[in-house]
Amino acid sequence: MATLSAPRRDESPFDAASGIDAGRLLDALPHPVIAVRLDGAIADANGAAETFFAMSRESMRQLNLSQLVANGSPLLDFVEQVKTSGAAFNSYRVELSLGKAGGTDQLVDIFVTPLPELEDGVVVMVQERSLTEKMDRQLNHRGGARSVAAMASMLAHEIKNPLSGIRGAAQLLETEANDSDRALTRLICEETDRIVKLVDRMSAFSDGRPVERESVNIHAVLDHVKKVAQAGFARHIRFHENYDPSLPPVLGNRDQLIQMFLNLVKNAAEAIGEESDGDIELSTAFRPGVRMQIPGSKAPVSLPLEFCVRDNGSGVPEEVMPYLFDPFITTKASGTGLGLALVAKIIGDHGGTIECESLMRRTTFRVLMPIYSPRQGRGEKRG
Repeated sequence: MATLSAPRRDESPFDAASGIDAGRLLDALPHPVIAVRLDGAIADANGAAETFFAMSRESMRQLNLSQLVANGSPLLDFVEQVKTSGAAFNSYRVELSLGKAGGTDQLVDIFVTPLPELEDGVVVMVQERSLTEKMDRQLNHRGGARSVAAMASMLAHEIKNPLSGIRGAAQLLETEANDSDRALTRLICEETDRIVKLVDRMSAFSDGRPVERESVNIHAVLDHVKKVAQAGFARHIRFHENYDPSLPPVLGNRDQLIQMFLNLVKNAAEAIGEESDGDIELSTAFRPGVRMQIPGSKAPVSLPLEFCVRDNGSGVPEEVMPYLFDPFITTKASGTGLGLALVAKIIGDHGGTIECESLMRRTTFRVLMPIYSPRQGRGEKRG
């Protein structure tokens, strides 16, 4: 693998020491990338950065980062934080005002990582509205879940009671019916039972009771989910674990987390179908520095716990992706479209968020959640 050697002042830090042309590799990236020296001077940039900042890399090399962006830009604080801590830092939904590049505002995601080879400088990558758009859709998913909650309350009262009467009447008719009519009464009973189950599933959205939360070992949850899946709907699928053993606990409700991950694993198993080479990977990781704006919080919340369910199934159709977590959206002939909507609600209730990336033979559901803290865990009930 190519390594970066310490560059001279007139040398690009992206020049590879081996035979790989790292400069061309970076120019192929669609996202702006710049290298910043310890003193704030711009050392190098890729082609996407030239387009984004509306100036050539030669011009950028004559500038300091504080000249490239507007005064008071949060990017300056992020870079200083990385220089001080020596750890990578990510931030989403950041308003970036450009300095000499025209003074326009851009809503972006920012990733800053140390680059010791560059005299303890840093590398900055700017991503325009990619993950941010997913977070916007997450807000819509929660709004959809609230709509289902109101509908579920109405359905439970207005539909389940009449259905009980219909089923009872059908059972009475069945005692005096002939064989052909008895088949119809059984059909009535089966269909009423099916509707009751659908209403019961929707009722999960309207449960507003406080939920007991505590310190939860997510690996124990995932192991339990795996055992349940392998004993039933996913018995023909290979499972792989890629866990971070040092991961801290999450503040959550164990039963709800099991339900949520079971839904994701079942969704993955159904995407694989009966394929003989089906694989599901469960992974956990710690991503320090990941912050997002969560509803109900004035400041961005740290979400360093990352849990992924990845499968090699058929993937999610592109036209469905924007609505994937909306109620009643499904690609399955017999699906209700409530499983992923319930997943989004549970994660939202836990103060986290979920995103999906899907390609043919590689679909990843990524859950980001906050860390458990003893202060939160002392008798706290949160709905």
